[in-house]
This record gives sequence, C-alpha cells and structure tokens, in this order.
Amino acid sequence: MIANCEQCGKRYRIDPKIIKGKTARFRCRVCNSIITVSKPEVKSMGPPPSLRIEKPAAGISEERPHAVHKEKKIVSEKKGLKTGIRKPRRLGLRTKMMVLFFIIPIVLMTIASQLYIRQLDSLYLLITKDYSRVVTQFAEKAIAEKARSVAVQVKQYLESYPYLEKQAFDSDVDFKAVCVQNVGSTGYTALHAVPDENGIWRNWAHVNPKIVGLDMSTLKKPMGKAFARFWKIFSAGKDGKESKGYYTWQDKDGIFRDKFMVCTPVKGTHYVVAATTYLDEFTLPAKIIEKHAEEFKVNTNKMIITILACTLILVGLVVFFYAYKITKRIKYLSQVAERISIGELDAEIEVRSKDEIGALAEAISRMQDSIGLSIERLRRRR
Repeated sequence: MIANCEQCGKRYRIDPKIIKGKTARFRCRVCNSIITVSKPEVKSMGPPPSLRIEKPAAGISEERPHAVHKEKKIVSEKKGLKTGIRKPRRLGLRTKMMVLFFIIPIVLMTIASQLYIRQLDSLYLLITKDYSRVVTQFAEKAIAEKARSVAVQVKQYLESYPYLEKQAFDSDVDFKAVCVQNVGSTGYTALHAVPDENGIWRNWAHVNPKIVGLDMSTLKKPMGKAFARFWKIFSAGKDGKESKGYYTWQDKDGIFRDKFMVCTPVKGTHYVVAATTYLDEFTLPAKIIEKHAEEFKVNTNKMIITILACTLILVGLVVFFYAYKITKRIKYLSQVAERISIGELDAEIEVRSKDEIGALAEAISRMQDSIGLSIERLRRRR
C-alpha cells in the first residue's frame, strides 16, 4: 500500500502486514511530520507483490516501482557504481589542473631551456675554436711569408756582394738589416748556415750577438727537453726544404712560452732564414674575445635558469590559486546539491561569480525553486 506525507508530498510504500492494529504512525524523514495509515481490508487477490522494506520504519520504504528500481540498479552496475556508495576518485579536478597547466608546461619549458643552453654552448665552442684556429693559421702564414721574403732579400744582397764572407754577416750593418727583421712585436728573423765540414750548425746573423758563430747544438743543455723540437725544425733545412713547427723557448723573464718558427732555405746558397716569434701575440686578441664569450655564455645560462625558476614559481602560484578557487566552488555546489537531494529545499546558494560556475549555481537555484513549486502544487492537489 502507498502512504503520502501531507506536508511535503513524500511517498512511502508500506507492507500491510506490519500494521498490528487498525492504524499505524511513523515520522516522515523529510519534513519530520507524523503520518497515520490505516490497515486495509484483506482481499483474496493472490499472493502480495514482493516489496522492499527500508527505513525510516520497519516495513516502510519509499515509493519506487520495482521495474524502475531494477533498471536503475542495472545502469549503476554497468557504470561500476554501487547504490548509495560513491566511487573513489583517482585524480581530482585540482590535481588534473596542476598536471595539465603546471607540471607539463614546466617540463616542456625545462627541456626547451636545456636544449637552448646546449645550443648556446655548442655555438660558443664553434665560434671560439674556429676563431682561434683562423687566427693561428693567419699568424703561421704571416710568419712563413716573412721568412720567404727575407730569404729573397738575402739572395739578392749576396748576389750583389759575392765576396762578402759569412764571418762579416753580423758586422755588416746593411746586410744585418736585411737578415734580422722584426716579426710581429716580439719575433725576429735570423740567418744560419747548413752544417760545415765538421757537421756543425752555426748562426751568422742574429738579434743576440752571443748567438752569432755559436754551435747551435750547444743549446741542448739550457733548453732541456724543449731542444728536441727546436732542433728538428732548425736542422731540417739541410735538404733544401722549408720546415716549420712549434717549440718552447725561455724568455728574458724566465717564463717558458710556445714559439712558432719557419726555416726557409736561401736558394742557390748554403744559408737558411729562420723567422720565429711567440704565437700568443697573434692569438691574444682571440683569447680576449674567447674570455668575453665565456662570460657572456655563463651570464646567459644564469639568466635562463633564473627566468625559468621565476616562471615556475609564478605559474605554480597562479595555477594552484585558480585551481583551489574553482574546486572550492564546485565542492560547495556539490554539497548544496546533496542537501537539496535529502529535502533541504531552503539551502542557500552563495556563489556570485559570473563565469560557468556562476551559471551552474543559478541552474541549481532554479532547480531548487522548481522542486519547491512542484511539491507545493502536489500539496494543493491532495
């Protein structure tokens, strides 16, 4: 049998067997008013239908047609839900927003920044190495050209003065000016002869008078380990071939520095012109530029990391605040909807935003009013 609450219109299905006397009373679980029902007369009409007994009182259940209830149960089971039990959420809206709008963009920005830094480092290495290589090649070529030029001048002078003895090369001011010329700011050219009948290499024109006429092999002791490289370049001219290379030389300050030397034979003679200088005087501008490029690279990397860190913090705060604000409103509207579903039709909705959340709040408010009006019309009809 069916019982209706005259106050709120709530309908209950009651099993007549639980009514002991002629009447029975129970409270409506929506509006808490008293409902009185009378026990109907028993008529022989076959077995009573199978009824579901639920609270608020034993033998009393809300009005739900059996077929509709069964259909809803099947739909719920298809969706993996259980009646009256909420399925636990794996990821909430706030977590999804943090992942989509914070973590993923930050990961992409970090990857892009790392790629940019690597490209910047590669560009720095490419520019500095290529620049140093080009400058070094230019310096080596300039030193070689100087040696060849002096060798031509020496040949012309000796052809003009064929009786000039080698012992007089350094004392002849004009010839020494031809043999000994500046190479850059620290280098010079010199003239030495191929081994004599005793196999001795001697220098006959040099910027240092102490070297003139000296057996060049005696430099082995003061030069130490650097002598082998020096001697390999210096003594290669005996075959009439040009030789060049690097060796280490101790300057006046006692510091060992790399020098580059080119030995060019004077054609038609037994003499060789050696042009040598410290290469760092040519590569010094390249090293200064390389130093500035290194500072620029380091500062740029720091700036990129700082911008990335500031962006991470700013985006994180914005996304967290906005996600918290939205989820708070949605949670509040869910709670209001729950209260309305259990009969609290006077629940107040306090959402003043003008976005989609505000539209949802207005829709719930209209639904609340519509339910109230429907219940009021039902009361008047009964």
